[in-house]
Amino acid sequence: MNVLVTGAAGYIGSICSEVLLARGISVIALDSLLEGHREAVPQDAIFCHADLGVRSQIEDVFAKHKIDAVMHFAGEALVAKSVREPSTFYAANVACGVNLLDAMIRHGVKKFIFSSTAATYGEPEIVPIPENHRKNPINPYGKSKLVFEQILADYRAYTALAYVTLRYFNAAGASQQRGEAHRTETHLIPLVLNAASGAIPHVQVLGTDYPTPDGTCVRDYIHVLDIADSHLRALQEIERVAGEAFNVGNSRGYSILEVIEASERVTSRKIPRQLSPRRPGDPAVLIASKEKLKTMLGWEATHSSLEEIISSAWNWKQKHPRGYEEAVTAQGIKK
Repeated sequence: MNVLVTGAAGYIGSICSEVLLARGISVIALDSLLEGHREAVPQDAIFCHADLGVRSQIEDVFAKHKIDAVMHFAGEALVAKSVREPSTFYAANVACGVNLLDAMIRHGVKKFIFSSTAATYGEPEIVPIPENHRKNPINPYGKSKLVFEQILADYRAYTALAYVTLRYFNAAGASQQRGEAHRTETHLIPLVLNAASGAIPHVQVLGTDYPTPDGTCVRDYIHVLDIADSHLRALQEIERVAGEAFNVGNSRGYSILEVIEASERVTSRKIPRQLSPRRPGDPAVLIASKEKLKTMLGWEATHSSLEEIISSAWNWKQKHPRGYEEAVTAQGIKK
């Protein structure tokens, strides 16, 4: 089987590509490299430098390669940026996705796994959040992902597209070869570990007045290896569960302060923190119900204890203190 992975130079896309290759699946890795790292793409993948905003470039990829299925990770994902620049998110997460779907239909590719998000739910009315929870996203990031989910349903109705939507919560952790190294880092665990290593002076605790036990945001953290495995499981069963959406999480949440404390235990270092105002567009609590994925696909996370997540991220960071920058510098390639 040949799988096109979009956003394959990004954090989740690169590790999903790694896992697919390890399971004997061929990967065509597509990325614009505006945010991703070329060095993150596995060597055994076929790399296509292409922009989903340019239809001719997408057409070239489908014309040159036999593609059996698509895993779509490419897009914009920074919540605060979405509040400042909503148009960027509708262009990247909706318009570019439509370009991709249209190319698939033209070339007879009918299997599609979509990387969605818990941000489609907004402020939860039930915790843990089930998939049939009311969708009321409170930021343009979540809105753009929800719009594309609705577009997928329309495409299924008139093209028989077999798709599965995976709404994961907070991706974290690393494989042995690849980790989290965003050009603009906003995710909690890498920021906490940056503070632990001395790369930044402290970690900002964004909001201490939420209606949670310690006043800080609570999130459900899922290991990136589990996310990759859930994508493969969904692909294996896509004909049976086509059109379904699944949460990928642990049904267990941790506050910002709990993550910092766990990171201090893993790293054996005191981690300085600075209390700061809330970040716009952040719900207080996001915890997944994992029951649907367990019931319909027989799948549960196996790597997602908080300690394992943090340990894997810390181990990768110690080996790659500058992320993918060392490889770029060594090769003399512009980042």
